Formats: sequence, structure tokens, C-alpha cells
Amino acid sequence: MTRILIYPNRNKPAAGGILKRIVDYTKDKDVDICLPSSLAKHFGYPELANDNSDKNTIDIAISIGGDGTLLGLARKFSKYGIPVCGINIGHLGFLADIELDNLEKSLDKIISKDFVIKERLMLIASITRDGETFHVGAAVNDIVVAKCGVSRMLHLDLKINDYGLTDYRADGLIVSTPTGSTAYSLSAGGPIVSPKVQGILVTPICPHTSSIRPLVIDKEEVVEIRFLDEKNIAKRSINLTIDGQESVNLRSTDIITISQAPYKAKIVKFNSGQFYDTLKNKLCIGS
Repeated sequence: MTRILIYPNRNKPAAGGILKRIVDYTKDKDVDICLPSSLAKHFGYPELANDNSDKNTIDIAISIGGDGTLLGLARKFSKYGIPVCGINIGHLGFLADIELDNLEKSLDKIISKDFVIKERLMLIASITRDGETFHVGAAVNDIVVAKCGVSRMLHLDLKINDYGLTDYRADGLIVSTPTGSTAYSLSAGGPIVSPKVQGILVTPICPHTSSIRPLVIDKEEVVEIRFLDEKNIAKRSINLTIDGQESVNLRSTDIITISQAPYKAKIVKFNSGQFYDTLKNKLCIGS
């Protein structure tokens, strides 16, 4: 029997109807559907509640929402090696692989294990503050260090493997995975990178000079970011953000270290050429 955790986004009006489709379709199949108890109660399925969802009880986790919902699920379950898949009711849908027209067919493939699992590089961030280092979190897409609101640009020092490479006057820096190359990094002028490439992207946000270009470095390399001109930025609001969903306030004396995570996100795909299909169809590349 396949045990599937469903994670519907309660902020998506269509999520309840899609959940009902899943529950009704799998009722007579060799599958066990469960939901986190808060969501089971919210959507009216208290009998499906399971708050003991861990690596020993779940075979696959499926989100109902957009890529953001799937990113949150991937961060939650990647450390357990549990594959995740998304039903897309968002906009672009780069990661969420199941479209509503193919929902039942995709469920059949999941139950029969007719899919591939793509491992995606993840990044992990830590902050050294007053001599102590603490872990912030891991990202599937990107880790962003940026100013908030209308405050002036930042002066950032960038080191790669302890080598002082350059300094940026910019609104911030995006350190992303190849998966995240089509997210915030792309809108900031970064390159599109195949998820098969095992590298890390460093993309400045609105740099003060046009001579600054994004970097692609090896996955084994370590990025270190410090703030220069500490006195002038000490009273400004600066955040470190993970996948655009989790954030922590930074101090001007903080040292941010970013490297590859010790585990990878496992994303379920039904088509081996999906990445290029998505580029062509959703970003209109080649059209």
C-alpha cells in the first residue's frame, strides 16, 4: 500500500475541491491518504488526520497549490528523503508537475510508482553573530540577503572559500540553486541554469554598476557575505530570506555563510524532459 500525505494550501479557494477529487478517486485503490490534523479539520476530513507523518510512515507527499506550497513541503521532508510532488493551481508551475487535466492519470502513476525522482541541490545558511554561529535553514530555490523597504543600498563583501573576491553596492545578493535560477535570480538578471548543473549562482540585486555580473560557482564552494560600512547601515532593516518564505532580521556585524546542504530535495517528475518543456511553454523560450 502507498501512503500519501496531502498538503492543500488553505489559502487557495480551489484546494478543497481538488482534495475531494483525490479522496474520491483513491477510495477503492491500494492507497492510504492522510493530512496534517489542522488541514484535515479545516477541509472537513478529520478521519484522515495524521500528525505523526515522518520518514517511517509516508511514501510520498503531495502539495495542492503553486510552487511556493511545494517548496515548503520540500524543505519539510527533504531531510527525511521523502519525495514530494505538486498539483499546480498557481501561476507558473515550474516545480509543481501535476496539472488539473491530468490529475487522475498522475495519481495512477504515483500509486503504481511510474515516475522518476529528481534530486535537486539545496543550500543551507548560517549566521555568525557575536562569535556564535547558528543555523538558519535550508533552501530549495534561494537564500537572499537584502535591504527592506526604501532604505539605501547595501555595501556587501563577498568571499568564496575565504577568498575575498569582490564587494557589491547593491540592494542585496541572491544565492540560488539551479532550481532557483528561474525564480528571483532570473528577474534580477541571472542566467537560466539546468537543474542537472551542480553549481551555485550568486546574483546581485540592482547593483550600482553595470560591470557587476552574476557568478556560477561549484557546489562545493562556500559563500560568505559581510556588511561593509557597518556604522551607516547599523540602523537599517536587512533580512535574510529562504525561498521567499522564511526570514530572519540581520545585524550589520553578522557574517552569513551559505553552502550546499547535506541532503537534497527529491522532486517527483513524470517526464524526463519536463524542465525544457516548461522553459518553452511557460517562459515562451524558442517561441
